[in-house]
Amino acid sequence: MKLAEMRVDAFSEALASDAPAPGGGSAAALEAAMGAGLVAMVCRLTEEKAQFARYRAELLAVQEQAETLRLKLLDVMDQDTEAFLQVSRAFTLPKRTDEEQAARSAAIQKGLEACTKTPLEVMKLAEEALELAASLLGRFNENTASDLGVAGLSLQAGLRGAWLNVCINVGSLKDKALAQDCRERGEALLAKAQPLAERLSAQVGQIVGA
Repeated sequence: MKLAEMRVDAFSEALASDAPAPGGGSAAALEAAMGAGLVAMVCRLTEEKAQFARYRAELLAVQEQAETLRLKLLDVMDQDTEAFLQVSRAFTLPKRTDEEQAARSAAIQKGLEACTKTPLEVMKLAEEALELAASLLGRFNENTASDLGVAGLSLQAGLRGAWLNVCINVGSLKDKALAQDCRERGEALLAKAQPLAERLSAQVGQIVGA
Protein backbone atom coordinates (compact mmCIF):
# COMPACT_ATOMS: atom_id res chain seq x y z
CA MET A 1 0.00 0.00 0.00
CA LYS A 2 1.23 3.48 -0.84
CA LEU A 3 1.88 5.75 2.12
CA ALA A 4 -0.61 8.28 0.78
CA GLU A 5 -3.31 5.60 0.84
CA MET A 6 -2.83 4.86 4.53
CA ARG A 7 -5.25 6.14 7.15
CA VAL A 8 -3.95 9.16 9.01
CA ASP A 9 -3.77 7.23 12.28
CA ALA A 10 -1.95 4.34 10.62
CA PHE A 11 0.62 6.61 9.01
CA SER A 12 1.12 8.44 12.30
CA GLU A 13 1.59 5.11 14.04
CA ALA A 14 4.15 4.04 11.43
CA LEU A 15 6.10 7.24 12.03
CA ALA A 16 6.01 6.63 15.78
CA SER A 17 7.25 3.05 15.50
CA ASP A 18 10.86 1.86 15.72
CA ALA A 19 10.93 1.26 11.96
CA PRO A 20 13.36 3.74 10.35
CA ALA A 21 11.02 4.27 7.39
CA PRO A 22 8.78 6.08 6.80
CA GLY A 23 10.60 8.84 8.57
CA GLY A 24 11.41 12.51 8.34
CA GLY A 25 11.75 12.57 4.58
CA SER A 26 8.30 11.19 3.92
CA ALA A 27 6.87 13.40 6.66
CA ALA A 28 8.42 16.45 4.99
CA ALA A 29 6.87 15.49 1.66
CA LEU A 30 3.47 15.06 3.31
CA GLU A 31 3.82 18.41 5.08
CA ALA A 32 4.46 20.09 1.73
CA ALA A 33 1.58 18.19 0.10
CA MET A 34 -0.78 19.52 2.76
CA GLY A 35 0.48 23.03 2.09
CA ALA A 36 -0.17 22.66 -1.64
CA GLY A 37 -3.62 21.29 -0.85
CA LEU A 38 -4.42 24.36 1.25
CA VAL A 39 -3.34 26.62 -1.62
CA ALA A 40 -5.84 24.84 -3.87
CA MET A 41 -8.53 25.19 -1.20
CA VAL A 42 -7.96 28.94 -0.85
CA CYS A 43 -8.36 29.26 -4.63
CA ARG A 44 -11.64 27.35 -4.57
CA LEU A 45 -13.01 29.44 -1.71
CA THR A 46 -12.01 32.64 -3.51
CA GLU A 47 -13.07 31.98 -7.08
CA GLU A 48 -16.69 31.43 -6.01
CA LYS A 49 -16.91 35.00 -4.67
CA ALA A 50 -18.34 37.62 -7.06
CA GLN A 51 -15.81 40.27 -6.01
CA PHE A 52 -12.97 38.10 -7.28
CA ALA A 53 -14.57 37.30 -10.65
CA ARG A 54 -11.88 39.26 -12.51
CA TYR A 55 -9.26 36.91 -11.08
CA ARG A 56 -11.15 33.70 -11.87
CA ALA A 57 -8.89 32.55 -14.72
CA GLU A 58 -5.75 33.13 -12.68
CA LEU A 59 -7.23 31.46 -9.62
CA LEU A 60 -8.24 28.39 -11.62
CA ALA A 61 -4.71 28.17 -13.02
CA VAL A 62 -3.13 28.39 -9.56
CA GLN A 63 -5.61 25.84 -8.24
CA GLU A 64 -4.74 23.38 -10.99
CA GLN A 65 -1.00 23.83 -10.49
CA ALA A 66 -1.34 23.43 -6.72
CA GLU A 67 -3.29 20.21 -7.21
CA THR A 68 -0.59 18.88 -9.53
CA LEU A 69 2.10 19.68 -6.97
CA ARG A 70 0.07 18.08 -4.18
CA LEU A 71 -0.16 14.80 -6.09
CA LYS A 72 3.53 14.87 -7.02
CA LEU A 73 4.49 15.40 -3.39
CA LEU A 74 2.35 12.46 -2.31
CA ASP A 75 4.21 10.29 -4.84
CA VAL A 76 7.54 11.49 -3.47
CA MET A 77 6.52 10.26 -0.01
CA ASP A 78 6.88 6.70 -1.27
CA GLN A 79 9.98 7.50 -3.30
CA ASP A 80 11.70 8.76 -0.16
CA THR A 81 10.91 5.63 1.81
CA GLU A 82 11.92 3.39 -1.09
CA ALA A 83 15.26 5.22 -1.40
CA PHE A 84 15.98 4.60 2.28
CA LEU A 85 15.03 0.93 1.96
CA GLN A 86 17.33 0.68 -1.06
CA VAL A 87 20.25 1.73 1.13
CA SER A 88 19.17 -0.63 3.89
CA ARG A 89 19.05 -3.56 1.47
CA ALA A 90 22.45 -2.64 0.10
CA PHE A 91 23.99 -2.86 3.58
CA THR A 92 22.78 -6.47 3.83
CA LEU A 93 24.64 -7.55 0.68
CA PRO A 94 27.52 -10.00 1.14
CA LYS A 95 31.06 -8.65 1.43
CA ARG A 96 33.21 -11.75 1.59
CA THR A 97 35.21 -11.11 -1.59
CA ASP A 98 36.64 -8.00 -3.20
CA GLU A 99 34.01 -8.27 -5.94
CA GLU A 100 31.19 -8.50 -3.41
CA GLN A 101 32.59 -5.58 -1.45
CA ALA A 102 32.75 -3.44 -4.61
CA ALA A 103 29.20 -4.37 -5.60
CA ARG A 104 27.94 -3.66 -2.09
CA SER A 105 29.68 -0.28 -1.99
CA ALA A 106 28.27 0.67 -5.39
CA ALA A 107 24.76 -0.32 -4.32
CA ILE A 108 25.05 1.73 -1.14
CA GLN A 109 26.20 4.78 -3.09
CA LYS A 110 23.36 4.38 -5.59
CA GLY A 111 20.88 4.28 -2.73
CA LEU A 112 22.47 7.31 -1.07
CA GLU A 113 22.18 9.25 -4.31
CA ALA A 114 18.46 8.47 -4.38
CA CYS A 115 18.20 9.49 -0.72
CA THR A 116 19.72 12.85 -1.66
CA LYS A 117 17.87 13.53 -4.91
CA THR A 118 14.42 12.66 -3.53
CA PRO A 119 14.38 15.37 -0.83
CA LEU A 120 15.76 17.80 -3.40
CA GLU A 121 12.64 17.09 -5.43
CA VAL A 122 10.51 17.82 -2.36
CA MET A 123 12.33 21.14 -1.97
CA LYS A 124 11.73 22.02 -5.62
CA LEU A 125 8.03 21.19 -5.48
CA ALA A 126 7.55 22.98 -2.16
CA GLU A 127 9.26 26.11 -3.47
CA GLU A 128 7.00 26.07 -6.53
CA ALA A 129 3.95 25.77 -4.28
CA LEU A 130 5.22 28.68 -2.15
CA GLU A 131 5.40 30.79 -5.30
CA LEU A 132 1.77 29.91 -6.00
CA ALA A 133 0.75 30.76 -2.44
CA ALA A 134 2.51 34.13 -2.61
CA SER A 135 0.86 34.88 -5.96
CA LEU A 136 -2.53 34.88 -4.19
CA LEU A 137 -1.64 37.80 -1.92
CA GLY A 138 -3.90 40.74 -2.64
CA ARG A 139 -6.42 38.67 -4.57
CA PHE A 140 -7.86 36.06 -2.27
CA ASN A 141 -10.80 35.68 0.09
CA GLU A 142 -9.43 37.01 3.37
CA ASN A 143 -11.74 34.72 5.31
CA THR A 144 -9.22 32.03 4.28
CA ALA A 145 -6.19 34.03 5.45
CA SER A 146 -5.35 31.60 8.23
CA ASP A 147 -5.55 28.72 5.72
CA LEU A 148 -3.15 30.50 3.38
CA GLY A 149 -0.88 31.18 6.35
CA VAL A 150 -0.86 27.52 7.34
CA ALA A 151 -0.17 26.64 3.70
CA GLY A 152 2.94 28.82 3.80
CA LEU A 153 4.11 27.36 7.10
CA SER A 154 3.51 23.79 5.92
CA LEU A 155 5.38 24.38 2.68
CA GLN A 156 8.27 26.01 4.52
CA ALA A 157 8.40 23.13 7.01
CA GLY A 158 8.33 20.57 4.20
CA LEU A 159 11.06 22.37 2.30
CA ARG A 160 13.35 22.84 5.29
CA GLY A 161 12.68 19.30 6.48
CA ALA A 162 13.69 18.00 3.08
CA TRP A 163 16.84 20.15 3.25
CA LEU A 164 17.85 18.40 6.46
CA ASN A 165 17.57 15.09 4.61
CA VAL A 166 19.73 16.40 1.78
CA CYS A 167 22.37 17.54 4.25
CA ILE A 168 22.52 14.26 6.16
CA ASN A 169 23.09 12.28 2.97
CA VAL A 170 25.49 14.43 0.93
CA GLY A 171 28.22 13.84 3.48
CA SER A 172 28.17 10.12 2.70
CA LEU A 173 28.38 10.50 -1.07
CA LYS A 174 31.73 9.50 -2.53
CA ASP A 175 30.96 11.50 -5.65
CA LYS A 176 31.99 14.86 -4.24
CA ALA A 177 31.01 16.76 -7.38
CA LEU A 178 27.50 15.38 -7.09
CA ALA A 179 27.44 16.15 -3.37
CA GLN A 180 28.46 19.75 -4.02
CA ASP A 181 25.91 20.11 -6.81
CA CYS A 182 23.12 18.81 -4.58
CA ARG A 183 24.09 21.13 -1.75
CA GLU A 184 24.21 24.14 -4.06
CA ARG A 185 20.83 23.28 -5.57
CA GLY A 186 19.33 22.97 -2.11
CA GLU A 187 20.82 26.26 -0.95
CA ALA A 188 19.45 28.01 -4.05
CA LEU A 189 15.96 26.68 -3.34
CA LEU A 190 16.19 27.85 0.27
CA ALA A 191 17.24 31.30 -0.90
CA LYS A 192 14.24 31.51 -3.23
CA ALA A 193 11.77 30.16 -0.71
CA GLN A 194 12.71 32.21 2.36
CA PRO A 195 11.50 35.63 1.13
CA LEU A 196 8.29 34.06 -0.17
CA ALA A 197 7.57 32.46 3.21
CA GLU A 198 8.38 35.70 5.04
CA ARG A 199 6.11 37.76 2.78
CA LEU A 200 3.27 35.30 3.23
CA SER A 201 3.68 35.24 6.98
CA ALA A 202 3.86 39.03 7.28
CA GLN A 203 0.81 39.76 5.14
CA VAL A 204 -1.31 37.00 6.63
CA GLY A 205 -0.30 38.19 10.10
CA GLN A 206 -1.51 41.69 9.26
CA ILE A 207 -4.86 40.36 8.06
CA VAL A 208 -5.58 38.13 11.04
CA GLY A 209 -3.90 40.35 13.65
CA ALA A 210 -1.30 37.81 14.64
